[in-house]
Amino acid sequence: MLAPVQLLSASRQNLWRLTLIRILVLAAQAGSVGLAYKSGLLPLPWTELSLTLAVSLVLCLGTALRLRGPWPVTEQEYAVQLGFDLIIHSVLLYYAGGSANPFVSYYLVPLTIAAATLPWLFTITLSGLALAGYTLLLVWSHPLELPPGPRESLLIYGMWLSFALAAALITFFVAKMAEELRDQDELRAERREEGLRDQQLLAVATQAAGAAHELGTPLATMSVLIKELRREHQDPLLQEDLAVLQEQVKLCKETLQQLVRAAEADRRQAVVEQSSVEWLETTLNRWHLMRPEASYRYQCLGRGAPPRMMPPADLTQALLNLLNNAADACPDKLDIRLDWDHQWLRLSIRDFGAGVPLAIAEQLGRPFFTTKGKGFGLGLFLSQASVTRAGGTVKLYNHEEGGTLTELKLPRAYSRT
Repeated sequence: MLAPVQLLSASRQNLWRLTLIRILVLAAQAGSVGLAYKSGLLPLPWTELSLTLAVSLVLCLGTALRLRGPWPVTEQEYAVQLGFDLIIHSVLLYYAGGSANPFVSYYLVPLTIAAATLPWLFTITLSGLALAGYTLLLVWSHPLELPPGPRESLLIYGMWLSFALAAALITFFVAKMAEELRDQDELRAERREEGLRDQQLLAVATQAAGAAHELGTPLATMSVLIKELRREHQDPLLQEDLAVLQEQVKLCKETLQQLVRAAEADRRQAVVEQSSVEWLETTLNRWHLMRPEASYRYQCLGRGAPPRMMPPADLTQALLNLLNNAADACPDKLDIRLDWDHQWLRLSIRDFGAGVPLAIAEQLGRPFFTTKGKGFGLGLFLSQASVTRAGGTVKLYNHEEGGTLTELKLPRAYSRT
């Protein structure tokens, strides 16, 4: 199977547009020939014109069938297709008055398309072909015998119709080309940002792996010392503080162990399926052990059965980071809401802190940028990377009643209904 890049190449899309233009022009040409035949005003070689139009129709159908296949469209093939258009147009003009025909200006349409889409060598070649055809029509063509009365009016109307048709087709094609170029520029910019983000993530992951390896020994030492202090000192207040400290050290050790288990599970794709409500409640319980001083209110607003999902470890860690950011802003009365519809799974976290200063709003989410005066400024950056990897988004807003509203959105297609 060919790569999608080949199936969606610029030359293939341009050839589709050229086929559409051919169909429109063929319909206009056939209508004009039919009208002239029915009116009887113009004595033309109807058989030759009909055969030429039939060849143009066969070319349209053959190109449409060719584009349904997986073969890539090259620039050479696209240039040959434009050359066929110039030849067919020259033959039609030969049987319809030659250079005196007002539709001779249609030569500019294929040349404009070539100049906008092909390298200069192909464009010059096609220009030479068009110029040669026009030159031959000046000295060699089937004469067009117009009645003396409506001769001038027919020429004027023909010139107007030729100009309108050429202007419409050129505008259509060039506008589509400009739109495609803008889309390609946006896509390149997104890929460039993704590449930079992946490089930053790789650097952070490398440092995190080294830090996790180095933290194991000091945490084990701290755990042993805390146990000895609890045995040696029986002061109730000190015992309470030591118990909290021991619980935090244990939580740190479990977090490091979970990093190893999560990496192994991700390698084996051993992720447990659960409902979105179960995932959120489990994460909230774990987070509350980490931040016992924080208080929150949780509401599930979704109707019907909650979507089922298989959240990887980095998505759970992203949610923990967002909860920690909210608790750092204001640990009291966090408002957490879960909702879903046919397209999105939405999780909102509102704190009652000072909000996001507008002067630094655009810098939030960049690595090593923080407003807390502590930490490394990686929480929001890693959270956005994990959620984006899952096809979702993370956005922060200043709530109209104060505080910050963090909105996490995951596509329903990511969940398993």
